[in-house]
Parts: sequence; C-alpha cells; structure tokens
Amino acid sequence: MLALLRLLVVAIFIPFSFLAGFILCILRPFHGDNVRVIGSWYARMSPLFGVRVVIEKDPAIVSGEPAVYIANHQNNYDIFFLPGALQRNTVSLGKKSLKWIPFFGQLYWLSGNILIDRANRKKAMATINKTTEKLKQGGLSLWMFPEGTRSYGRGLLPFKTGAFHTAVNANIPVIPVIMSDTNKCIKLNRWDNGTIYIKMLAPQLLDASMSARQYADHFHEVMNETLAQLNERT
Repeated sequence: MLALLRLLVVAIFIPFSFLAGFILCILRPFHGDNVRVIGSWYARMSPLFGVRVVIEKDPAIVSGEPAVYIANHQNNYDIFFLPGALQRNTVSLGKKSLKWIPFFGQLYWLSGNILIDRANRKKAMATINKTTEKLKQGGLSLWMFPEGTRSYGRGLLPFKTGAFHTAVNANIPVIPVIMSDTNKCIKLNRWDNGTIYIKMLAPQLLDASMSARQYADHFHEVMNETLAQLNERT
C-alpha cells in the first residue's frame, strides 16, 4: 500500500513539474540556471522515498564558478537525490536521443542541457568543442557522468575520458560528486530507508602533466575510495 501511495504521488508530481518546467523554459529558454531550479523541485521529493539526504560540500566550492562536476550514476532514483548538489549555472551533457523522449526530452533540451550525437563522432566532438568555448567564457559549469551509463549496483564502473579532456581544454577545475549506494537501500514499502550521503570534493585544476586517461583513472580511484567510506556510514 505504501509503495502504491508513493508511486501515485510521483505520478502526480511529474506532469506538474514538466508543466512548470516548460513555463520556466519558455520564459527564459536555455538559461544557464534552469537545470538547477528544476532539479531543486525533484530534490525536495526525496523525503517521499523515506530517505534523508545529507550533502557535504567542500568549502572551496563556490556556486556559480565554472567547473566540470563528475558524479557516479546509479539508477533512476538519481533524479530525486543528486539534484540537491547542483550549483548555480550548471548544465549536464546527455545523448541526443534523450530529446525524443516525450515531455522529458523536450524539457531536458529547453532547460539548457547539452545534447551530443554519440553515433557521429565528428558531430559529438564539434558539440563538445563548442561547449568548451562556453566554459572558457565563464559563467557556466558542466555536470557529467564519466561512467557513461547507470551502474545498477555493480559498483563504480570504468570512467570515460571526455570530462577530463573538457576540463583541461577549458582550463577549469574538476569537482567530484559521490553519492552513497542507493541500489538496495530504497524499499518503497518501508517507511524509513535511512540516510543517503552525497560528498562534493574540493575542486582540482588539471594540467598537461597527465593524460586524460590517467586523470580518469586517478579520479576513479579517489571516488571509489570515497564511495566506500560513505557506504560504511549508511
């Protein structure tokens, strides 16, 4: 019964959030802060799932300053928990096919997120290069999932190098964002599903002393260690 009630509330919330999001995006299409504003609505839904979300943010992080945020990507619950960590003027990078998902895709695009055509490397690189130029100009940050897909309880998957190429080329820091495991802790028929921890590590400016692959491996190790520490607290 509890699971049905929760799913009913979500089913009511989503179309209303889409409607409100469309109105916001029509008033200021592709605005850099649309994603954070809309994401904050979803973050406020986290108590519905019986969880407390604790976000630990390094004091060196300044909201609104350009950075590449890299986060672990677990499952569909991410949309209700991770947005609480979004900083001002942050957009995400997603695959072009998302644009054709009814309602969600159009809102994702209008809110200012960046879509790339992964099937066409030339077009994908052109989009990333254009994004890099926007990051260089300042005022915009990029949120990426370096695993490239949801892990679904398989641990932290290997990282792709795109986020690190972008950070080096734009000369902006990387900020790791790690969320404790949620794959098995959410039971929709259980009132209290405990605490989810999100830790935002200090910004790290990259240089040419290491390759993008070496940076990917380095940050994978750092985030994996942090993930294990967070999981011990849940």
